Amino acid sequence: MSYAIVGFGAVGQALAHAFARNNIEVAVASRRPPEALAPQARAIGTTVVAKSLRDALDADTIILAVPFGEHREVARALPSWQGKTIIDATNAFGVLPEELDGLPSSAFVAKSFAGAKLVKGFNHLVAAILAADPVVEGGHRVVFMSGDDEDAITPVASLAKQLGFAPIKLGKLDGGGALVHARGRTWGALIFKDLFKKEQ
Repeated sequence: MSYAIVGFGAVGQALAHAFARNNIEVAVASRRPPEALAPQARAIGTTVVAKSLRDALDADTIILAVPFGEHREVARALPSWQGKTIIDATNAFGVLPEELDGLPSSAFVAKSFAGAKLVKGFNHLVAAILAADPVVEGGHRVVFMSGDDEDAITPVASLAKQLGFAPIKLGKLDGGGALVHARGRTWGALIFKDLFKKEQ
C-alpha cells in the first residue's frame, strides 16, 4: 500500500510527522513544486518524500489535507479516481449547509472524486496534537472515521493503528459521521474528543 498527503500546511506536515515517527514512507505534495517542499520534508524524516502533485497521486491512498475549498482543484488533477482511496481530513467550518447541497461535507467532497472510495478521518485533531506522539497519559489519541464503503474504512483504520492512534468507526457519512462534520459555523459533537483509555 502506498500513501500520499496532498496539502503541506500545518495539518499536512503534522500527518507527515506521524508517518515519519513510524518509519512509513509517504509522498507529500501541494501546489508548490516539490523542490520547494523538499527541505521541510527531509527535516521531518527520511521516509517523507516531496513529489509533484501528479506523481503523488500515483499512491493507492491519498490524504486530502488542503483547505476545504481547494478539493475540486485536487480532483481535477486526475482524469479518473477509480481504485483510489481518499481520506478526507478537511473541515467545512464556515461553509453554509446550502452550499453543500444539503450533504455532509465529505459526501460533497466525494462527488468531485468520482470512482474513488472516500473515508472521513484525521479531521478532528488540531495540527499540534496530530503531530505529537498519540500515545499519551496511558491512552491513545482517537481517530474517528466514517464512510459509505465499509471495505474502505477497514484499511484506513489499520493505517491509523500503524500510526499509533485508536481508530473508532462511526459508520456512514450521514449517520455517525455527522458527529465530526462541521456544519456551517457549528462543529460536530465529537470534534474535540481525542483520547481513548482502556479500562484496567
